[in-house]
Amino acid sequence: MYQTLPQIIRDMKNAHPDVAAQYSKNEAKEFEPVSFSELWETQLNVAAGLQKLGVKRGDHVGLISDNRKEWQQSSMGIMSLGAADVPRGCDASEKDLAYILSFADCSVVITENSNQVLKIMNSKDKMPQLKILIVFEEITDEAAAVAKKGGVEIMPFAKVVADGCEWRKSHEGAMEAEVEKGTGEDVCTIIFTSGTTGEPKGVMLMHRNFIAQLGQLDDKDNIYCQPGDKCLCVLPVWHVFERLCEYVILSQASALCYSKPVGSILIADLAKINPQIFPAVPRVFEALYDGIYRAMKKTGGATFAAFKFFVAVGKFNRRLDRHMFRKQARNGYDFIICKWIAFIIPYLLTLPLYKLGDKLVFSKIRAKMGTGFHIGVSGGGALPPAIDEFFWTVGITLLEGYGLTETAPVVAVRQNTKPVFGTIGRCLKCLEIRVVDDDGNVVKNGVRGELQVKGPTVMKGYYKRDDLTEKVIDKDGWFSTGDIAFLTVNDEICLRGRKKDTIVLRGGENVEPLPLEMKLSESHYIGTAVVVGQDERQLGALIIPAKEEIETFAKENNIIYNDYEELCQSQEIRSLLEGEISTLINKKTGFRPFEIIGNFAILTKDFEVGVELSAKQEIMRYRINEIYAKEIKKLFAE
Repeated sequence: MYQTLPQIIRDMKNAHPDVAAQYSKNEAKEFEPVSFSELWETQLNVAAGLQKLGVKRGDHVGLISDNRKEWQQSSMGIMSLGAADVPRGCDASEKDLAYILSFADCSVVITENSNQVLKIMNSKDKMPQLKILIVFEEITDEAAAVAKKGGVEIMPFAKVVADGCEWRKSHEGAMEAEVEKGTGEDVCTIIFTSGTTGEPKGVMLMHRNFIAQLGQLDDKDNIYCQPGDKCLCVLPVWHVFERLCEYVILSQASALCYSKPVGSILIADLAKINPQIFPAVPRVFEALYDGIYRAMKKTGGATFAAFKFFVAVGKFNRRLDRHMFRKQARNGYDFIICKWIAFIIPYLLTLPLYKLGDKLVFSKIRAKMGTGFHIGVSGGGALPPAIDEFFWTVGITLLEGYGLTETAPVVAVRQNTKPVFGTIGRCLKCLEIRVVDDDGNVVKNGVRGELQVKGPTVMKGYYKRDDLTEKVIDKDGWFSTGDIAFLTVNDEICLRGRKKDTIVLRGGENVEPLPLEMKLSESHYIGTAVVVGQDERQLGALIIPAKEEIETFAKENNIIYNDYEELCQSQEIRSLLEGEISTLINKKTGFRPFEIIGNFAILTKDFEVGVELSAKQEIMRYRINEIYAKEIKKLFAE
């Protein structure tokens, strides 16, 4: 049994040497496989090449790249030596890279291309320890000259691999022995949090933090696949959610297929690869839903009418099914006999229509995911209930997971064999959880409080920040997640937002913005919504309209405009959005009077990763408050 992550590849190489571990696109945009045997040899060559450059056990190596096969090969090579990778994506800013690579004492950095070389070298004065940059792609003369001037050696990744291969020929078995020295207590990565609240913190994760989860996530209740299956990878590979998913897939002798979260590329690769597994953040599944809706709307006529009818009937029937068969979150005794008496007739009457809709409409939607597809995994943020319900209705299984970088990351995941809607399932068996109030007292099931976690997945701590570690991990090992949650009668976890995101109005009312924002996103005319109002009398919202839907509405209603900016500020569009907001957020839809949106501002520019969004596409609220301070102030001045 493996104790470290590189040992997973060793075991898979021994059991399935010729099975594909990776698929990546060549110059002709065709997917080419890398077998487990080839991956094992490459990671050992990388490790040997790095050792020749002076990297040793316990060192930290920067790894700045987006999704590609070389990322996993490099990471496994670094860890094979007993060193730790310090990863980030190509969207990282110069400031972030300078801070991360300097703070983590990286003298060797592996990166993707000339752009990243120039970005790093622009801040070389803040990284005096940096000596070597290893680059996946051929770099420009400008990048080479800048690196030389800064006293940094540039090495092609291919040369590092080749040098390592030569070294191994004269040191037979030496690198394999190095892999065997690794233990579960070794730090394998330092992941700097994406900074939704400010300065990034370096989370030290050990091999055992990841491995403790693998035996529980790869069974038939969870992320189960067979040797030779494929997983489509579109998320930032350096992020802990994607990393864990990749380890789960690799540990089952299945393949990682690298794509991009771009609509046209993603849809084409789904058809080409025909994957069994697809992990993604909620925004990707929202984009798939929007794409399905837009395609049906463009078809129009009877087809679109049939789509809307069968989806409505399907949702109704599946809601009854969840209540009757206890697939819905419950906080106490649910009077199941009474529910059967009340629901059995409408359930039976709508069941044939649901079956018909499944045959005529839903089966075609499922076909878009490929004939082999059986599980989607949503993580890295809250899945909007409307999106969750749609995929549940059309028969596409989504396992919503929950965790944090500090828990490597999984705390809980909804099972695919016994899903409970409205929850993220029970915690992993290797973990303990509890919900506490503001005074640290454990509360009963059904009562909201802060979720705390204890167990082998919890991080070693924050690098060089014992003070911050002590704030989140108590003397008994309980980690405070900062998430507001409650437990159902069966101990499933229901999340209700981030404690630090709570908006406190002048009247003292506490408002969690996330449920409001997810409700607003149900509108086809609203792309993104951010609820604001700290220390104000009422709530406000920043609204980014769904451009394509807004322009379609303008065309259908003969609205004359010169450009999109002018259209969004027109009274017709403002009235449209005002109607959508009031329809979605009101007493009848379950919101309290102080949760009503009093005013809103329309933004025409989509949020960007690294500006308003974190790498996993979460809203960075502190950045929103800074960037749109003028718009927010105007909201409440009016």
